Amino acid sequence: MSDNVYNVLFLCNANSARSIMAEALLNRIGGGRFKAFSAGSQPKGEVNPYALQLLESLSYDTSFARSKGWDEFAEPAAPEMNFIFTLCDSTANESCPIWPGHPMTALWSIPDPAKADGTEAELHLAFADAYRMLNNRISLFTNLRVDALDHLALQQHLDQIGRDTAKPN
Repeated sequence: MSDNVYNVLFLCNANSARSIMAEALLNRIGGGRFKAFSAGSQPKGEVNPYALQLLESLSYDTSFARSKGWDEFAEPAAPEMNFIFTLCDSTANESCPIWPGHPMTALWSIPDPAKADGTEAELHLAFADAYRMLNNRISLFTNLRVDALDHLALQQHLDQIGRDTAKPN
């Protein structure tokens, strides 16, 4: 097994919910093999309180969480990304910065829990569902032998993770 630490950037529009949860998840379950970051194309400037509440209820330290723009990760001093996962369809259609190092990319579209409507219980459920979907995908990703797969095979696995785990359980 490789001793490499792979940098992973999760992208969304607002960087207030899905990408923040994905960053927390990968940093927890990545076993030191991955370092996660998150950003948005149009950052909201604040993290969604439901996302923070969910993470805190699962014993995550949320002190890392801040809504930030993706330009931060296209600057010369930024860490070079190995993987970039876009978590919403609308961001996938935007013109992205040129990422140093030519990272592998995949669309892992997840419904935006911040757009959910309803009772408090329904809003909490929307965030829990997004977390569950992210957990499924990130768990599959962290179990890939990233160092043992060629580029094409790895890209096929990344794309498949986004397709197969899109269906609700």
